[in-house]
Amino acid sequence: MHTGRSRNDEVATCIRIVLREEVLGLLTEVNDLAKALVDKAAENADTIIPGFTHLQHAQPTTLAHHLLAHADAIFRDFERLRDSYQRINRSPLGAAAFASTGFDIDRKRTAELLGFDGLVENSMDAVSTRDFLLEALSDSAILMANLSRLAEELILWSTSEFGYVELDDLFTSTSSIMPQKKNPDTAELVRGKTGSVFGSLVAALAICKALPMSYNRDLQEATPNLWRGISLTRGAVRIMAGSVSSAKFKTDRLEAASGAGFSTATELADSLVRITKIPFRTAHQIVGALAAKSETPTVRDLDEAAERIAGMRPSERGFGEDELAAALDPEENVAMRSRTGGPAPAETRRMAVDRKKRIEENERLIVEMRGRVDRALSSLREMR
Repeated sequence: MHTGRSRNDEVATCIRIVLREEVLGLLTEVNDLAKALVDKAAENADTIIPGFTHLQHAQPTTLAHHLLAHADAIFRDFERLRDSYQRINRSPLGAAAFASTGFDIDRKRTAELLGFDGLVENSMDAVSTRDFLLEALSDSAILMANLSRLAEELILWSTSEFGYVELDDLFTSTSSIMPQKKNPDTAELVRGKTGSVFGSLVAALAICKALPMSYNRDLQEATPNLWRGISLTRGAVRIMAGSVSSAKFKTDRLEAASGAGFSTATELADSLVRITKIPFRTAHQIVGALAAKSETPTVRDLDEAAERIAGMRPSERGFGEDELAAALDPEENVAMRSRTGGPAPAETRRMAVDRKKRIEENERLIVEMRGRVDRALSSLREMR
């Protein structure tokens, strides 16, 4: 049974067989997380929330817009994993030690029987490369970076200071000494495990660098890092999918905070430009002067600032109480931003519908990919 084979090509083949199963499972779990985010977004197209830059109140947006931003990052993770699968699912079998074999073997046939999509053709490359392993770990590290961002927000938003979300008891714990505590432990673990996956990638890269052709025993040290990184990533994705789908967003508090920090200032400046025809830089200066005040600006405040800065009075150019009220209304702010990819409810509903179709397409793709492997292995078993 060992004729024409080497431990080198057999081990490389086994790693790829196991890894493709792990990646197929991870693809399913990533798609489930995307679905959890999109479903929550679809439920909250009209929920106005504060938007942040530098963790400071910036402009009003919608919860749907925020969640879809996370979902789109996850969709890219799916695409990276899908693309790497086609390089993972290549057969090195038949390369022998590294110089092929003098026996009359059919490498394409063994690849077909084992459910591979093709060959790693060059026999030296076939036994010595672990770039497929590095790619899977790299994809996992990027995915974990995206999960960590989501986890960080769930942690922050569940604090008393924010109070924007309540995480389900299944994904939290209490303190061993303080009975009132509800700690976001699983999100914190995802954030922490991200560093461990990064470590697995860096370790594998360090092991594989500067290795001469062809096979070197150093490579056996890379494989444990692969399984550790993939296992941690799959667990983290499942945890985040459950955390998101069971989370209860406190919409009243989110909406109440949507106009805090004069977050409607940008729309006030934009409205001045549209109605009074002054340059945006001038409008920016005028609204900036109003921002120094703690109270909500009036038309009189606006006229005084504009006259001092630009020698004009907006009220004399059609900018009155109604226009000011509209500019300062967070809901109106969001409704104005209906361009492609914006936070307006109609646009986020369109995006949610589009993403749901993409989720269904991804599900069909996974079934097709898994089906090809299963059919091949089933045929192989029947040949025994």
